[in-house]
This record gives sequence, C-alpha cells and structure tokens, in this order.
Amino acid sequence: MNSGLNFLVAARQCEISELEHLALTSELVSVIGRLVHALQKERGISNLFLASRGERFGAQRAPQVEECQRLQAEVAARFDALDTDASRARNGARLFNRIAYVLQALEGLPALRARIADLALTPEEATTAFVRLITGLMGVVLEAADSATDPEIARALVALFHFMQGKEYAGQERALGSAAYASGRIDPERQQQWRHLIEAQDACLQVFHDFSDDNARASWAEHQDTEAQALQQKMRRVAADARLSSALDSNASLPWYECCTRRIDAMRKVEDALALHLRSLCERRIAQARAELRDQQASLQALQRQAAASDAQPATLLLSPSLSPHLERSVLGMVQEQNRRLQAISDELATTRAALNERKVIERAKGLLMASRKLSEEEAHAMLRQTAMNQGRKLVDVANTVLTMADLL
Repeated sequence: MNSGLNFLVAARQCEISELEHLALTSELVSVIGRLVHALQKERGISNLFLASRGERFGAQRAPQVEECQRLQAEVAARFDALDTDASRARNGARLFNRIAYVLQALEGLPALRARIADLALTPEEATTAFVRLITGLMGVVLEAADSATDPEIARALVALFHFMQGKEYAGQERALGSAAYASGRIDPERQQQWRHLIEAQDACLQVFHDFSDDNARASWAEHQDTEAQALQQKMRRVAADARLSSALDSNASLPWYECCTRRIDAMRKVEDALALHLRSLCERRIAQARAELRDQQASLQALQRQAAASDAQPATLLLSPSLSPHLERSVLGMVQEQNRRLQAISDELATTRAALNERKVIERAKGLLMASRKLSEEEAHAMLRQTAMNQGRKLVDVANTVLTMADLL
C-alpha cells in the first residue's frame, strides 16, 4: 500500500506533466500568432489589390504569400508534435476538432489566392474567406487557454488570446476601410459593421487589461503610435459621416492602410512580448514544481528510512506513534499546504475561465446563427449585439438564449 506521501509525490508529478504540456501549447500559440499576423497582412494587401482591380499591391502579394506559407508549415509541424493520446489530452475533443477545421481551411488557401489573382472575388468575399480561417486559428488559441490548469498561466493565456482577438478585429477594420476608401463609397450597412469592429476591439482590449500584469499593460501603452492613432481616428470619422456613395476619397486608401498597419504592427510587438512572458512563466512554474517535488521526495525517503529503522511499513508508519513529531508535522503540513493550494487554484481558475466561457458561448451562438440563417460572422455578431442593445441585456445572456433555442433555429 502506498503512503500519503507517495500520492503527494504522484500529484506533483502530474502537475509537472501538465505544466510541460502547457509549455508546448504556449509554443504552439506563439507560432499561430505569427501566422495570424501574416494572414492579416495578406488579407489587407489582397483587399487593396481587389478594390483597385489589380492596379495596386500586386507586387506585394507574392512575398507575403511566401511568408504565410513558411509560417503555415511551422504551425503544421507544431500540430504534428501534439500528443493526440485521448487518455492524456485535456480538452482534447474540442482542441483537435478546431485543429481539423483549421487544417482543412489551410488546404483551401491556394484556390483562394488563385481567385484573388484572377480578380474573381470582391474584397468582401476575400475578407470573409480570410476571416473564416483566422477565426479557426483563434479558436485553437481559445481551446489552448481553456486547457490551462495553472491560474497564473491561465490568466496570461486569457490576456494573450483577447489581445490577439482585438488585433484581429483591428485587421478586419483595416480590410473593411481599405475596400471602402479604394472604392470611394460606403453604405450604412458597412458603417454599422465598422462601428461594431471598433467596439469589439475595445471590449477585447478591456479583457486584456483586466487579466494582464503591469508589465504587459505598460508594454501596450509604450508601443501605441499616437500619430497613427490620430490619423486613424480622423479617417474613421470621415467614413462614419459619409452620406453619399461617392463621399470617400479613393486616394485615401493607402494612407488608411498604412496608419492601420502601423497600429497592428505595434500590437504585434506587444503580442510577441506576451508570448515571451507566457513561455518564461511556464519555465518558471516547471522549475518551481520540480523543486517542490524534490522536497517531497526527500521527505518520503526520510519516512522510508525511519520505517526501516522501526521495522514498520511506510503506510502504517503515518498512523504509528513511533513516527517522530518533526516528521509527523512535516507530513501533515505538506498535506494541508497541498489542499490549500489546490483549492486556491480551483477558485482562481473558475474566475479566469468565466471570461473564456463568455467568449465561447458567444462564438457558439454566432455559429448557430450563421448555419441557420446563412449569415456571415459579422452579420451574426451584429444580430446578437443589436438584440442585446434593444433588450438592455448583456451580449452573453442573449447568446445563451439563442443556444437554448437551438432546436427551433
């Protein structure tokens, strides 16, 4: 029979295994972030190319496609390195389903690029295709964050995911604005979509602010480009106030693209810093857990030596009056400390996952509306948001209501 200390040691070994898995997942998240950034840039270039009917940004497309292909290969290699053993993969069903979707979407990229090269798509159609792929990649990051069992790492993942999501909304805004300015017109529907993207960015950055540490918030404040932001705000107001279909200056598409790109590139630097912090955090927690494991193993060895000296078994020695008071207090202290720590972890994880659960409920409701009403991702989100505003309810509450009506839809 194993002693209590044996199980404490086994628990710590399981914790180290989970942390090592999180470290590998964090590396995957970092590579996905680089691919998403490259795809966002390709999306912006493609929009200007299509909106100008091939007159602009044709030369920039080829090197950007090559960059995306290189990063796509890195992401695929990371996927291949994942442990797909169902008995060991936490949150595996949802994570692997997301990955399967992403791999299928990546296979469709060559055909999408060919249609863009042939000017066979509108900017809106190309944007929708890229958004669908990037949303799939972000879903992998979301499931990775939900698999975290360490509160500090979970908070770092939540902050990183929402910052990445905010940057994706910024990329969608760049694409929408590029197409609108290049075409010289914008309709009320696109203006509404533009406002939604701005609000979505603000909401994601607020969650990032709530879950990140002081260093991350300081990094974001440091990297903000005030000149680019001022120009972006000005051009946002121009588009929002446009009344006529010809009200936008088509020559302004390049300044718009450039000021948005400067902001997104600044966000990419912060994203890199967040990913680096996440990796160092994983390494630090693994080192700490290993040190604690060595301490517990030393205590177990001391117990075994005392058991041998007293001619008793370690399992019965824990209940034996022959156990030294010092070792008895040490064993009891470790058990109590482990219980307190696990309870604290459980409480903090519950708080952290609440933010992720809200995002997942909203994403599921959007997916249901997209499938049942044949809506785009933007239209589904706009419908949820408008309903929430009309009823004076939270967006997540409306999303929950939609999910409860799944059979009717």
